[in-house]
Formats: sequence, C-alpha cells, structure tokens
Amino acid sequence: MKCVRAILALLMMCTAGCNCDGDSLCTLLNSSTSTAGSAAGLWTGTDSASGLQLTGLINANGQADFIRSDGVQFVGTAQVSGTTLDISLNGYTQYSYQFSDGSTFGTGTFSGTLSSGSTISGGLQFATGDTTTITSTWSLTFDSLYNTASSLGTISGTYTDNVAAVSAGVDPLSGASATISSSGVLYAQGSTNDCVANGSIAVTNASYDLYQVSYTFANCGGTYAVLNGVQFSGLAELSTNASPAVMVIAVTGESTTGAYYGIVSDLSAS
Repeated sequence: MKCVRAILALLMMCTAGCNCDGDSLCTLLNSSTSTAGSAAGLWTGTDSASGLQLTGLINANGQADFIRSDGVQFVGTAQVSGTTLDISLNGYTQYSYQFSDGSTFGTGTFSGTLSSGSTISGGLQFATGDTTTITSTWSLTFDSLYNTASSLGTISGTYTDNVAAVSAGVDPLSGASATISSSGVLYAQGSTNDCVANGSIAVTNASYDLYQVSYTFANCGGTYAVLNGVQFSGLAELSTNASPAVMVIAVTGESTTGAYYGIVSDLSAS
C-alpha cells in the first residue's frame, strides 16, 4: 500500500509539471503526457466535395490557410490535442468569384486526425453566407518543401504575376511586375486593372518555407476600386521545385463596409 501511495504521489507531482531531476520514472511519466503534435507544414491533397486540389499552409503559430485550386481560401487557427486537429474556419472566394448561391464568405469547422510531418485527414462542415451547407472530406500529405530554409535574401528579387494563378475569379495583380527588397518591402505595379500594391513580407521561422505577408491596394480602377485601402494579410511560400521559382501568396481582407475579399497570386521569379 505504501508503494502504491508513493507512485500516486509521484504521478500527481509529475503531471503538475515537476522537475524530474534525473528520476527515470518521473521522466517517463512526463514524456508520456506530452503527446501534442504539430500541424505546421505545407500540405497537399484533395477536397472531396469539389474534386479540386487543396494546398494547406500552416505556420508554427497555428495560422492556417487551405487554398483550393479555384482560389477559395479556408482560413483559421489550428488547435492540436494529441493527434486530434480542430480548426474554426472563415471561407473566402477569390475576388470576383462566388459560391454556388452567390455569396463570397462563410464559416465552418474542420475536425480530423493529424500525424505530424506526415498526414492530415478529416471532415469539413461549412456554411456560406447564404447558409448553403458544404460537407467535404480532406486528405492531405506533408510536403517536404516546408523544411527548406527561408530568408528575405532568398525571396528578394523581381517577379511577374501569373495570370492563370487560380481556375476561378480574378487576381487583381494580374500582369503586374512585383519586387521584393532585401528588407522585405513588397511593391507591385502594372496590373491590367491599374492596381498598385504596397506592403511587406517577413520571415516567421528561418528554418521553414513559410512567410507572413501584408499589403494594401491603391489606384485600382473600375470595379476594382472597392479594393483600394483594404488591408490584406496572409501567408506565402516559395516553390523552388518549379523553374523558375514561384511564390504563392494567399491573403484575405475586409473593407470598412464589411465586404470580404480573398486573393491568391502566383508570382514567377524573373
């Protein structure tokens, strides 16, 4: 009985975060309770509801952006408990594109299982702004490109916006020439709709291929004028597997009138 009491006392101490000081049993107990995985990475897979390709960007802080190949973005913060992954999501269509019911924004949740650095699988429950329900299964595989080091020196240079970045909607930077300075200043001009972008790109963790992005538009004309002054923010990754290298930038923003916008851009290095 004394032995049992001693073990129970040790267990209570260790689960409270004690310093094991070399005690092998305490170390074992502590290690067995620290099982939370990490969802950080670049992920590729398929959205079952649409049949479209899905690319996931999740940084070490849990900031997540799942990009469908039609430009729809599902954005949220990943919560990991053991091998369980839960994300509350906001959904944004690519600029000038709509969900099937005519809405451009919605909310939902993703719940599934995670094998860190390997796979993500689970279900999406999503409702558009006009309450159309979308149910989908996501199966994604870790892309080792995530383990490529990042730096402002690596991404600095001149890029050309790829007009065919996504299969639906419009990229307001279409046709623009973009520059990224060695200090992370982002500037783009020369788009077909006169939009000019000013912003910045920052490294969040130099060991991994994900960047933080923010910018605003100015000088947009015609129907694009609603984008002027809107603060966009999101994530970017540099695909060095492509030749030339391609930077994918995915951002979302909200206007002062409460309109939601999503923009996915592919910038090909010059």
